Amino acid sequence: MVRITINHMVSIAVPEFGDIAITCIVMDYNGTLAVDGKLLPGLRGLLLKVSGAADLHVVTADTFGLAARELEGVPCTLKILEKENQKEAKYAYITSLGGKNTAAIGNGRNDSTMLKNAALGIAVLQEEGAASETLFAADVVCRNVFDALNLFIHPKRLIATLRS
Repeated sequence: MVRITINHMVSIAVPEFGDIAITCIVMDYNGTLAVDGKLLPGLRGLLLKVSGAADLHVVTADTFGLAARELEGVPCTLKILEKENQKEAKYAYITSLGGKNTAAIGNGRNDSTMLKNAALGIAVLQEEGAASETLFAADVVCRNVFDALNLFIHPKRLIATLRS
């Protein structure tokens, strides 16, 4: 059963995986939403669409200093993290949101703990590649962030992937 409600929740019952109720989607920026600091072309519209299903959060060290400008107009919370201890900071961030209702999307080694501890962890494999530690921490691996975000628009795809 799939339910998207007005109060920003994607609720999915996955046979032999369990029920997933996602209220927040936390995403890494560089390597996930952006390459070399620039938001991927065509992604803005998809982010706007997905923001109707769940609250969007972007966590980043903002290596290129462009995240705020590139995400302007996208309804999301942008959290700039310290350069050190990224893995721990991302984990703490999803925990503060309630990890059991959070989906996490990332590619880097510093995203692995965030993906592992989210209700739904999605690794993406794009231009930067993906750390093997992060791939193994994920529930789902997508070829790009477009496919990952479309899982929340077409949640039956998650059922097909995660059921036993």
